[in-house]
Formats: sequence, structure tokens, C-alpha cells
Amino acid sequence: MINIVLFGAPGAGKGTQATRLAQKYNLNHISTGDIIRAEIRGETPLGLKVKEAISRGELAPDQVVIEIIENYVRTHRDVDGNIFDGFPRTTPQAEAFDEILAGNGLRIDMMLELVVPEEELVKRILLRGAESGRADDADENVIRNRIDVYNAQTAPVAEYYRTQGKYTAIPGSGPVDDIFAGLCVEIDKIDKI
Repeated sequence: MINIVLFGAPGAGKGTQATRLAQKYNLNHISTGDIIRAEIRGETPLGLKVKEAISRGELAPDQVVIEIIENYVRTHRDVDGNIFDGFPRTTPQAEAFDEILAGNGLRIDMMLELVVPEEELVKRILLRGAESGRADDADENVIRNRIDVYNAQTAPVAEYYRTQGKYTAIPGSGPVDDIFAGLCVEIDKIDKI
């Protein structure tokens, strides 16, 4: 079983590419954002706790996200692997995640970061907000705050995987098919697929 972290700032295209990669390589596409939004829609205690942080453009609390992912990994073992879209988001999450995976006889095989200039990210998210109706994607100030939070808290996770020799940057601008092809070149280097 392989495990890939698909990494990048909000609007980098993680969801789009993760869906395609999951289909091509028979991977679970684990989107913490989708899982968290479902909790918010369901108005669960977890969802209400996370909603407050997200409305300020902040990240969901580490422990909450770790518990969600741990449960998912434990109960979804029927595919060739997992692609984690937007997780881990902090270095403590990455460290805890390595422990969780090791406890299940697994590990992260690689982190692929989609690198996109900030102004392009803002434009993409505003467009997504107009198309999806997501309020958190319609306010440029909230979007810029999310990018600032990403740069301060999430971007350092790349260094965590870089020191393990598992990090690769992929240009995230340009045609979707070209970006996908670049990701596939890296994934095809893994022996287990």
C-alpha cells in the first residue's frame, strides 16, 4: 500500500489532481477539507468547533484532524493506497501522522507539492467561490488570510518530508493535463504501483 501527500496552498489544485490520481492508481482520495465540511454541514460537535476556526481563515485544530484521519486510515484498507489531499497541515500533524501510520504498518512514500504563484491562487479561489457558492471562497480578505496561515503554519511541513527524502515540487500552473502528467511521472517512480 502506498501513501502520498498531495500538498499545496489553498487553490493550488490539490482536489482536482487528487481525484484524477485516485482513479488512475486505485487510491483512496482523502480530503480533510471535504470531511471537515461534512462535519460542519452535519452540525456535529466537531463540526461546530472547526467552523469557528475556519470562519476566521484558520486551520482546524490538530488533534481533531488527526482523529478523523486515523479513523479513516484504519477503516479504509481495500485499495492500493491513499492520497492525502490537504493533510498534514502542520508539522505536529505530520509527526503524529507518521506514528499513526507506523502503528498500522504503513508510511508516507512521498509528498508532491503543487507550486502556484499567490496571485493565481487568489484568482482561482475567487472563481471557485463564484461557481460553488462557498462563502469562504468568496471573500478576498479571508482567502489572503488563508494563504498567510498556509505560509506560516503549513508550508513548513514540506521541510519535514524534504529531510526524509520524500518531497518533490511540481509546477501547479498551466494546463491541468500537464500538471497531472508531471505528478504521474513522480508517482510512477514508486516501486509498489
